[in-house]
Amino acid sequence: MLPADLRRAEAEALTAIQAALGSGDRGLWTAEFRFEGLRILPLALRLLEALRPSRPEVRMLLPDAGATALAKRDAPDSAPLLGSLRDQMRLQQADGGSQGLLVLVGPTPADYDAVEQVCALHRGLVLMLNGSLEDAAVGIGSVARERRRGFLADWQSAYALIPLAEGALRRAYPEPWQFYRRDPDGHRFVADFEQKPDGEQRAAALAGEAGPGLAGNLQAIDAFLEGLRN
Repeated sequence: MLPADLRRAEAEALTAIQAALGSGDRGLWTAEFRFEGLRILPLALRLLEALRPSRPEVRMLLPDAGATALAKRDAPDSAPLLGSLRDQMRLQQADGGSQGLLVLVGPTPADYDAVEQVCALHRGLVLMLNGSLEDAAVGIGSVARERRRGFLADWQSAYALIPLAEGALRRAYPEPWQFYRRDPDGHRFVADFEQKPDGEQRAAALAGEAGPGLAGNLQAIDAFLEGLRN
């Protein structure tokens, strides 16, 4: 079932994140709230406070010094737990690595190298919140593209709530991915997926046993084109 509002989604996400972090699986996890216009910093700071009781070693990393200063201004009590990716790299180089839980907030393709280096020298768990590391401008088949695919393939989804033109995707570890159809009176559950479904898989699920047909094929093409733009 989809959460009714953002605060319920945050509570659901916290439960899923804690389950993922405690699962013993490989330590690279993602959490996604892909709402247009969402201010991610307040959500991230609330998540940090919620994680502190069970993960006192948690540290939150922002992409740059400006974002870090803003976070420290908004959450002065949490300032010792906040830093930039560059700050963390300097600490790791001085100490030979790091441990505990790192929460990376909103890294972009420009931060890819820094994120990869931080993760390589970190011996604990990492949670990436609303990250977008893949750069569509990197050529397919290039060494850089393969390197990115290898690193990105190591990440697992702890939580995701993603609105779509035709509905929404939800993932709350350890549950599978769930696809919901948008109807005039709300959302209706359509299907479960072990992996995040692409546009073609979603169109097939909407079409059911009758096959996707023209409308489904057009939906799949639209989703593919949208993926290229993102």
